[in-house]
Parts: sequence; C-alpha cells; structure tokens
Amino acid sequence: MELTPHQLKAHDGTDPSKPIYVAIRGRIYDVTSGKSFYGPGGSYCVFAGKDASRALAKMSKEESDVVPNLDGLTEKEIGVLDDWEKKFQAKYPIVGTVTSD
Repeated sequence: MELTPHQLKAHDGTDPSKPIYVAIRGRIYDVTSGKSFYGPGGSYCVFAGKDASRALAKMSKEESDVVPNLDGLTEKEIGVLDDWEKKFQAKYPIVGTVTSD
C-alpha cells in the first residue's frame, strides 16, 4: 500500500474506524495496538498520521520536528532513529510506504 502524506494524516486516530499509522523513513507502521500511546490524548499522539522520523531522532514531541526530513541530524541522532526503527519493526507491522503528494 502506498499513501501520500495527506492520506496518511487520515490515520491519526481521530476516526476510530481507521487504523492508526506512524511512518519512519517512509515506511508506514500500523500502531493501532499502541492506541493508548498514539491515539488522541496519548503521550505520542503528535506522531500519529505522520512521518515522525526527525522527531524520533531528536527525541522531540515538537510539532515542527514531526517531519521526514533528516538533514542536519547528528550521528548520535541517526543512531537514536535506528533504535526507534528497530523497536517499531519488532512491535508493529509495516503496512506500506509514503509517496509524495
């Protein structure tokens, strides 16, 4: 399955009939089983329906960091992102990729 960023946004947990998705490095994970974290009001709800690569690398929950752009990240931050990606791969199914709008 391929989704544009606009289509991915529809999977942010606000519609209970749709699964919740978070993308990392363009790969979309179904995080619905972690609804208490990624659903509305959850501690990581800012990532839902988006590619959260930069925010995860920077350990940030700032809306402005919840983007796929990795430019200017340090080696340490890329390492942090690698760790997050491994955690997601172990815990959530990959359901597709993000394409450009």
